[in-house]
Amino acid sequence: MSSASIVVLKFGGTSVSTKSRWETIRDIALDHVEQGRHPFVVCSALSGISNLLEALLPAAVRQEHEAILEEISQRHVALARDLEIDALELLEQELTLLARLALGASLLGEVTPKVQAQVMATGELMSTKMGAAFLTKQGHKVTWRDARQMLTAQREEHTHEGRHFLASACVYDADASLRRQVLGEDAPGITLTQGFIARDDEQHTVLLGRGGSDTSAAYFAAKLGATRLEIWTDVPGMFTADPRQVPSARLLRKLTYFEAQELATTGAKVLHPRCIEPVRQHDIPLYIRCTPHPSMEGTVITSDVDDASAKVKAISAKRNVTLVSMETVGMWQQVGFLADVFASFKGNGLSIDLVATSETNVTVSLDPVANALDEQSLSGLMEDLSATCRAKSIDHCAAISLVGRNIRAILHRLGPVFEAFEEQKVYMMSQASSDLNLTFVVDSEQVDRLVRGLHAQLFQDLAEDDEYVGPTWRALFEGEPATSAAGQEPWWVGRRQQLLASMQGHDALYVYDTQTLDANIEALTSMQAVDAMHYAVKANTHPEVLRRFAAKGMRFECVSWAEVQVVMDTLPELSPERILFTPNFAPIDEYIQGFEAGVHLTLDNIHPLEHHPEVFRGRSFIVRVDPGEGKGHHKHVRTAGYQSKFGILPSDLEHVRALARAVDATIVGLHTHVGSGIRTPHLWAKNA
Repeated sequence: MSSASIVVLKFGGTSVSTKSRWETIRDIALDHVEQGRHPFVVCSALSGISNLLEALLPAAVRQEHEAILEEISQRHVALARDLEIDALELLEQELTLLARLALGASLLGEVTPKVQAQVMATGELMSTKMGAAFLTKQGHKVTWRDARQMLTAQREEHTHEGRHFLASACVYDADASLRRQVLGEDAPGITLTQGFIARDDEQHTVLLGRGGSDTSAAYFAAKLGATRLEIWTDVPGMFTADPRQVPSARLLRKLTYFEAQELATTGAKVLHPRCIEPVRQHDIPLYIRCTPHPSMEGTVITSDVDDASAKVKAISAKRNVTLVSMETVGMWQQVGFLADVFASFKGNGLSIDLVATSETNVTVSLDPVANALDEQSLSGLMEDLSATCRAKSIDHCAAISLVGRNIRAILHRLGPVFEAFEEQKVYMMSQASSDLNLTFVVDSEQVDRLVRGLHAQLFQDLAEDDEYVGPTWRALFEGEPATSAAGQEPWWVGRRQQLLASMQGHDALYVYDTQTLDANIEALTSMQAVDAMHYAVKANTHPEVLRRFAAKGMRFECVSWAEVQVVMDTLPELSPERILFTPNFAPIDEYIQGFEAGVHLTLDNIHPLEHHPEVFRGRSFIVRVDPGEGKGHHKHVRTAGYQSKFGILPSDLEHVRALARAVDATIVGLHTHVGSGIRTPHLWAKNA
């Protein structure tokens, strides 16, 4: 059997959490057996268990761990019931260990990385023991192996304790002895082991970092000389963007190891960044496949991809990035400054990702995937850096990367990309020396909107029959329940047949869902920080829409006298007080009609008041102010600033007040509108 081929199959948490998924694992593994391959199966903990295990010891320090222990036990018992095996007997060793370690933490009042690693390792040990018992009960030959007896972590000199126990790296040279053990004389069955865990040279349990099961599988593939590595997950591959944010993202059929490495490193969560290098060094093809849809095409990552053209292949985003800014005039032409400050990062067990330098400042980013970013590590770093510079950390950042090849050759085509960042605070921009990515670091809250906009710019004209880029996420899962950004099913999914029936005899229809309208109104009107909500009539003048909004207590904002008339004709009982009329360079007749109708009226330029003062005599009105700077998602929707025709400049307000006093008019409010598509609160606060 030593000459037989081995295929390494990795299954993540969602792929091992139900009986049906374990049946899928069984079928996939047996299919490889039938093709003469030995399946070496690497599994994660049940979905959500690692989070519970991570929370267990801190809760124990607070004497609040019993509920977490019970939930961990019940999750496994429930799955075992479906698998028809006895979880409490099978997992007694791990559950007892968890209880003892939690008790120890509660008594000592502290948690060490070494103990945390022992706790976290139980998740994978329990899931694989259950899987092995299930497959054995079904009559299949399964060999359960402890990954800690096969993977050995390297401990580099001066490695930080937290990094060693919680984010280790392992040796992955070819191991002929392990290959013989796995294949054996009589072993055409299935080998089942754990991801995420290993041991060090002192036989202590260590972890490979969160998401490290991919890396474990890659280590095993390299050590065993596997013919292929298959990563089975809940998505069918890598996409041009995260399909959860961008449903029009398209499947990447083929990638080189280096392209996949860039995507994984810059935030694509399908693969752990460290899983690429072992298979690249041993030239082992890596396949990403979808456990819920085993027959669906996925992404293939190899060295043999004949696509050398300059292009952006995908957009990825990495959240929870921390920046460290180091500033001092003393670094100018100082020999060894970077060596000194980088030594501080090494001494605190922190790995640097991006670097940007100037004559007086160095700013770096810390990747949360590569670092255990606890308060102690950061405070220790800041203290060490204070000896050589003024350092500060900037939290809640995100890195958006354009990933591809030969990006420097197409910078002239990326003008619209840079425009997308016009209104963002860009803390750092980095162009990879490998010419594989261009990265922007911004505030985390901007990520989703920016990624959607950038994807539309870069990929909307991509050919449908591209050899390297497949169908969209939406096309792959057409007919399956879609979810909105809020995680809820869009209203049209459940009424698809009714909508299709309504199309009979029509080329196109506009359809509005009253329940969705009501839900959105209620979400808005529940905001207690806002005194009154106005519906922009220009958005939709359908009578039923207006009636529905009026019934919910909404007011109406109109930008023309025609819109005011539509509202009054549709809602004759509506008080004029609930209408805000904001004409823009309108004829004076519209101002007269507005005053006579009794609606709230806004003056947006000085001309009417200067040339028709009698119209404003004794009246009350609102003044629209131009704060001097426009904002919005595109330059054509910015309605303030020196090029704008909307609003009165602050420097002219004293003149407006004098004109109003001259005709005994009262200014009852100020109005400002700087643009559309503004979704961040700081601009509203700034205008106020």
